[in-house]
Amino acid sequence: MRLCLIASKPTDAVTYGFLPAAERLGLEVFLLTDQPEAHVGALARAAVVTAGWPAGTGPAGERALAGSVPGIAGRGQARNVPGIVPCDVHDTRALIGRMAGLPAMDAMFTNSDHLQMQVALAADYFGRPGKDWRSALRAKNKPLMRHRLALTGTEKVAMAEITADDDWPPPGLSYPLVLKPAEGVASEDVALVETPAALAERCAEYFGRCPGGRLLAEEYLPGTLRTLETLGDGQRMWVFGGFRTTLSPLPYFIEERLTWEPLPPGGELDHVRRALDDLGVSFGPCHTEFSCGGADGARLIEVNDRLIGDHDDFLLDGLLDDDLFERVLRVHLGEPLPAGPPPVRAGHAVADSVITERAGRLRSAPPCGPLAGAAPGVTLGYWPLRQPGEHVTVTNSNRDYLGIITATGPDRELVERSVSAARIMNRWEVAA
Repeated sequence: MRLCLIASKPTDAVTYGFLPAAERLGLEVFLLTDQPEAHVGALARAAVVTAGWPAGTGPAGERALAGSVPGIAGRGQARNVPGIVPCDVHDTRALIGRMAGLPAMDAMFTNSDHLQMQVALAADYFGRPGKDWRSALRAKNKPLMRHRLALTGTEKVAMAEITADDDWPPPGLSYPLVLKPAEGVASEDVALVETPAALAERCAEYFGRCPGGRLLAEEYLPGTLRTLETLGDGQRMWVFGGFRTTLSPLPYFIEERLTWEPLPPGGELDHVRRALDDLGVSFGPCHTEFSCGGADGARLIEVNDRLIGDHDDFLLDGLLDDDLFERVLRVHLGEPLPAGPPPVRAGHAVADSVITERAGRLRSAPPCGPLAGAAPGVTLGYWPLRQPGEHVTVTNSNRDYLGIITATGPDRELVERSVSAARIMNRWEVAA
């Protein structure tokens, strides 16, 4: 069977997650990308990184060896290099045309925020399982998401779209509000704005860099930020659970930590599921962020029509008594989901982000792999997102991550003690 995996820039989810999963499933993979050289380099680096891992943690090894990076054990990198096919993957016509010249595919899949609609249209064209392109567009385009939920009556959030040609600030807005790109990711250019003057200043700065961009000024939704992680096959939806997100101090919204803390059944969970139904989300993985605990109950922040990112995907995989990456590909091959989601195997889990506080060169950081300091029964590891020698900047977004400390264990106290020990015993130095 053949898999067409569509990607732009390399991501760890593709290199260490989906490509090894495709190999385990015996799939012949064609990787369509507009950055072929970057993927060749990522696969070469993966071979070096995983060469030093303990025996049994490669693609053919066990899934969760104690002492390995949570969720990475048993993953490794794909030993069989996929067929890398250059393509303008952002152009649906070019994507379909390129696919038409390849052998017939059994599945078409992307884990990219930016390519879900294009791949949904391509899957529909070739008669393969896939998302509804309308739901993919609503998930990516935040104003369309807001319009849809208001139209169905599920929830209404005050908002205004802003372009470079509009007046700043738009009239009739209530403050404080959140200003963010209409199709943004990773908390980039997202900030709480307190006054019309501050909004005008931020608009001027943003459109000076992105004259063709669009901003969304929307009602600030206070409360606890949570996630809901789901997987659907078009008929049945698995709800795995979710994370509670710890944010940086305002006015920015950097995700500093995710703590596994699924919502119990009830009104807030019911509201999020109803909102996803109204948006048409029913196929493939989905990572939904929402605010809850406020006077109006749960309200959506954004919908990401893919697996959760920043290595929380591997953390989630390690939590579940199933192979998450394989399961996602099986759904795209047309395999229905079993009756219920897999059980969660660990009692507590966190992803603790190491964030730079200054611009400069990263002088020192721990290597990828297990970390010292794990309490009994705790799996503690580190995944670097920047390497020593790289220059880092401060963007006040998730792009400021140096790496992610992940830990899973039987209870909160043991996991938290292990993460604290990892912070004390390791050093991250950024110098001018």
